[in-house]
Amino acid sequence: MAHLEGNAFSVSSVNGLDTAEVKQQWGIHPSMQGCHTGVWNNQYVFEGHVPARLIRKFLANPPKGSIGLAVPGMPKGSPGMYRGGDFEPYVVYAILANGEYRFYEKVTAPEAA
Repeated sequence: MAHLEGNAFSVSSVNGLDTAEVKQQWGIHPSMQGCHTGVWNNQYVFEGHVPARLIRKFLANPPKGSIGLAVPGMPKGSPGMYRGGDFEPYVVYAILANGEYRFYEKVTAPEAA
């Protein structure tokens, strides 16, 4: 949330929500799940530590048939997980409405804020 707020997103958190149910509702396959699930205007879902830059890019021009983005797991180079030092590139996937996923972008450097 700090990364998103630091990049001019207005965010809110709902504690006590059954996140497994939310992930299931949006069709997030277990292999694509992260530790956070964000929903934008009940229209798009952002799963895991997705960089704010890529959320903006996606919202400006969502790929046909897509409903969001996912960063599976907790890559140590992703926003909120990078503490300086070594960086490990990671992949962001587009979540498709039919339940499939496809490559969206590879992140090769730490994201600001």
